Amino acid sequence: ADGRFTDLDDRVIETLFKLYPWEWLMEEKFGRYMPNSGVRFIEPPWKAVLSNKGLLALLWEMFKGHPNLLPAYFEDDAGAAELSGTFVRKPLLSRRGANIEIIRDGKVEVRESGPYGEKGFIVQALHPLPNFDGRFPLIGCWMVAGGAAGLGIREDQGLVTTENANFIPHVILE
Repeated sequence: ADGRFTDLDDRVIETLFKLYPWEWLMEEKFGRYMPNSGVRFIEPPWKAVLSNKGLLALLWEMFKGHPNLLPAYFEDDAGAAELSGTFVRKPLLSRRGANIEIIRDGKVEVRESGPYGEKGFIVQALHPLPNFDGRFPLIGCWMVAGGAAGLGIREDQGLVTTENANFIPHVILE
């Protein structure tokens, strides 16, 4: 099929939705064929950049002090000492809260297990989520061309939003 992907009936795949993480795909033999496959991916490859927590450290380096950013550093960066023993340690690549640690006053307060961390970590200032009767909501906002295009609320029973979090239905009324 001239370097294009096909299904089991040899039909060319033009559009594809996948749940498999881009960073895993890029490391596999199969991944090298993706750029020239002609496939339109519903979740585009550039999402791999946005899901890398290293972006948080780079944004802080570029816009230190911005009111919408928390201080963040690569774990081995000398600037990490500014966090004074209270911070969140996050793998560069992870999903659903896996391998996240909350350190308060130098002691691990929360440690989520998981398979991530081999690519390194960032440390970020701790800004605890609000607690509503033992539930901790996290708001995600999607922006398109500078405007809000979507809003999601995930709520968990701990300070780290994990795979057990609920997606909370909501409506905004005018």
